[in-house]
Amino acid sequence: MFTRILMAAAFAALSIGTASAADPVPGKVTLVFDRVLPNVPGKSMRGVLVEYGPGAASPAHTHPKTAFIYATVLEGAVRIQVNNEPEKLYKAGENFVEEPGSFHAVSANASDTQPARLLAVFVLDSSEKDLVTPVKK
Repeated sequence: MFTRILMAAAFAALSIGTASAADPVPGKVTLVFDRVLPNVPGKSMRGVLVEYGPGAASPAHTHPKTAFIYATVLEGAVRIQVNNEPEKLYKAGENFVEEPGSFHAVSANASDTQPARLLAVFVLDSSEKDLVTPVKK
């Protein structure tokens, strides 16, 4: 199970690029927490640290339909758009949520010169293997 989670985190890391495909800036996704919730049968909590280099962005994606996600920006600022909501800017110390089944249209570093980091905490079915599914446009 842990191997599958690491594979999902590695896939997510590979899917982070720049808004401009001509000049890719690598991103990094690290699984920092993975625990079965003992008082909620069948559910787990997973924490993922997402680090965006200057100008970096994730492609549009979804997460597992069972996943409720709470994210806090730790450094810098990120641009986020979930579902049909307007794009919003979140700065260090601010947070946002993604409801189960949400479409994450935009997730990008708001700066072309400074890095950004966020911690995303997933509460989801323990059986879920992939944390990120890219959406083809």
